[in-house]
Amino acid sequence: MSNSFKTLGLSPETLGAVRRARFTAPTPIQAQAIPPALAGRDVIGCAATGTGKTAAYLLPLIERSAGEQGPVGLVLAPTRELVQQIAQEAAFFGEPRGVTRAVVIGGTDMSAQVEALRQRPTLVLATPGRLADLLQAGAANLSAVRMLVLDEADRMLEMGFLPELQRILAALPRERQTLLFSATLGHNVTLFAQELLRRPVQVEVTPSGTPAARAVQKLYEVDANEKYPLLLSLLAKDQLSALVFTRTRERAEKVQEVLKRAGHKASLIHSDRTQGQRRQALEGFRRGQYRCLVATDIASRGLDVEDVGHVINFDLPHSPEDYVHRIGRTARAGASGRASTFVTERDEETVRAIERIIRMPVPRAEVPRTDAVFREELETFRAEQGDMDDLMKLEDRPRPRAPERARESRGAAPRREGQERRGGETRRGAAPRREGQERRGGDTRRAAPGRAAPGRAAPGRGTAPRRGREEGPRGERTADREGTRRGKPARRAEGGSSRGAPRGAKEGRGRSAGEGRSGPRGTGRPGGKTGGRQGGARRGPGPSSRGRGGGGRRGR
Repeated sequence: MSNSFKTLGLSPETLGAVRRARFTAPTPIQAQAIPPALAGRDVIGCAATGTGKTAAYLLPLIERSAGEQGPVGLVLAPTRELVQQIAQEAAFFGEPRGVTRAVVIGGTDMSAQVEALRQRPTLVLATPGRLADLLQAGAANLSAVRMLVLDEADRMLEMGFLPELQRILAALPRERQTLLFSATLGHNVTLFAQELLRRPVQVEVTPSGTPAARAVQKLYEVDANEKYPLLLSLLAKDQLSALVFTRTRERAEKVQEVLKRAGHKASLIHSDRTQGQRRQALEGFRRGQYRCLVATDIASRGLDVEDVGHVINFDLPHSPEDYVHRIGRTARAGASGRASTFVTERDEETVRAIERIIRMPVPRAEVPRTDAVFREELETFRAEQGDMDDLMKLEDRPRPRAPERARESRGAAPRREGQERRGGETRRGAAPRREGQERRGGDTRRAAPGRAAPGRAAPGRGTAPRRGREEGPRGERTADREGTRRGKPARRAEGGSSRGAPRGAKEGRGRSAGEGRSGPRGTGRPGGKTGGRQGGARRGPGPSSRGRGGGGRRGR
């Protein structure tokens, strides 16, 4: 294995950029991956975060694409943060060779990315989702790509990007060079690599060179209510910057709230945050504006922060492989760091899976239950939990019904049996509902002054009461339509019915009692939603007994 970049076959311009980056010697993954990549071979590399794998594929990619109009190189990575980190390194190493780049990620302006692709950059650095969208829209052309890099391939498959990857691969030329890098070589990654790569050179960094071996790991077995006290107790023992990982967005927000309440400056990153909010939180953490950065697993890969002193796994990750990436945020570039993990009884199986991956047991540590900060925070937590339990008991207790208050100032009568409510209040003056009386909109319908209730005859009007609900709407008329319009008396048919009876009555489509209403005053048009065609039969041209348009006598 080479101990100098000069022996790897890099150009003088690239070697100058390497010196400016203060790279003194290649890391194991760089020394093993750069020579075959420069020779045009496919490479599959197994290396965790923080081992220098970004330069291991960027340096040969820049060397082989310099001076060509692109895009001739494509780099895919799972998260926006990782793509942006790759773009920064590509700009630094590619500038001496005149290599241009376009960044294609979600959460940013798509039109600007389309314009950048029209400039035909040398390299395209992208997340699979956004690039697949641009391909589907016809805004990206990858027919000239000769080199493909898949960074964090295991993570892209875990995140469900396989359909997008297949769409992108279908748009690439079959004759190309492929470099695949992954933290783990599980079954899915191995099958994916077999379909994608041709006689690849396999490069695997030994476990002794991974961040998992360099970080000082400690595992704390706690109860669920001891996590917050333990977090604050560990932070009180030193002033190291801390990256706190949680499993869910809701937990991340709660942890940030607890940290702020305890006086710790904390920023937050999770998938619901906008790209601008993520960038602001990360930049503030880099500059030391925030001591703590609370994040979900979206931040476990691609965070370009070199001086994270303490990684705290508040929750175990969904995937055991992500444990390696989480603690890879500390102990970078050969430095040492601390990694503390909180586990409960339900996490035992996940812990065993993690220990199989890192090929070593995670040392157990004693929970500082006698520490003053721990005890104080635990008492505070229990008090808050007790208040919450009391509140839940009050919520579950049956509530007495509010007493009915008679509004004497308004002369409200006591509520009678059958009286309806509207909007939660007792309606005043409503008579008890009678048999056959209709409801409209959920309320009891009362007869207006001078008008009969549905199904009952108006006193003194000379009209017979209705025989039943099924006879049709109130005010049904039997006059012939055409005769009525011309002012002619309606002709009676045998049995007292009109030949011009409405079709609805003949065909059995008549409306139920109480639905039909008369039209405007002084008109012969029936009201209601059905208009004049499906209402009752018309009355004749004679005057109404009430001077209204409905319910009058027949024409003479």
